[in-house]
Amino acid sequence: MKDYQKILVVVDPTTENQVALARAITLASKSNAHVTVFLSIFDFSYEMTSILSSQEREAMRQGVIDQRVAWIQDLLAPYNHLGLNIDTQVIWHNRPFESIINHAIAGQYDLIVKGTHAHDKLKAVIFTPTDWHLMRKAPVPVLMVKDHDWPETGKILCAVNVATEDTDHQMLNGKIIEHAKDLAGKFAAEVHLVNGFPGTPVNLAIELPDFDAQTYNDTIRLQHEQRVQYLADAYGIDKQHCHVKEGLPEDVIPELAEQLDAELVILGTVGRTGFSAALIGNTAEHVIDSINCDLLAIKPDGYKSPLEDA
Repeated sequence: MKDYQKILVVVDPTTENQVALARAITLASKSNAHVTVFLSIFDFSYEMTSILSSQEREAMRQGVIDQRVAWIQDLLAPYNHLGLNIDTQVIWHNRPFESIINHAIAGQYDLIVKGTHAHDKLKAVIFTPTDWHLMRKAPVPVLMVKDHDWPETGKILCAVNVATEDTDHQMLNGKIIEHAKDLAGKFAAEVHLVNGFPGTPVNLAIELPDFDAQTYNDTIRLQHEQRVQYLADAYGIDKQHCHVKEGLPEDVIPELAEQLDAELVILGTVGRTGFSAALIGNTAEHVIDSINCDLLAIKPDGYKSPLEDA
């Protein structure tokens, strides 16, 4: 059971539509979770006003913080009737991702929720540097939210890696599916599994005239299908919801997400350190760029944020 009892939601002062807040409130309502509405702000001009004393600069910073706290209270007004346990935290910090991750670690949060930006022309999600840092370095799951609802009977797509029998990969696959099943139970959603497998290397077919590319391809496909089916059986997932496709994960996963009209894609990522190639290694970053729905990034058990050593 991967229930979220403490949710840290990051609000965006540059937009009126707080998609992350709405999603966090929805999740909290399903499990009566505690929600902290978090904002990290910084204005360099306040630090450079040399004619002011340190006390005066601090007073000015506090004034800005107080204004933002009041703004957040206005954002929360429509949700007051729900009776949820919600508090606010506004911090003055020049590196937002550090303040978010440090607060999540210190408060032992189960989930970080943050909105993403959609590009008007491409209708694709644009991730900011803060988003990338969170997904690479936060030790807790990070939910990146797009502007749409999670309807009942929606679809959740789990990107799994079955290319190796490595224990770490298997444990991460299981963790991804457990998160999906918990959310599916709350929203009456379908859980789907997706796996991309590599096609026949072109150089093999060229250099070895007797090489049977079709047989090789069929063998690799069958191996991946069997392993995905084993995962599905272990977690009670319908065989019809298993998708094994030839191609790179960064191509296969977004394509299937679009075909299914999925509400959420869940994948594993370990940033650039730790045991490399968890799930699909850093190709996860290429997948993220192309996904046009919500994304939940999961770290493997035992992952330690580089900020914890800082």
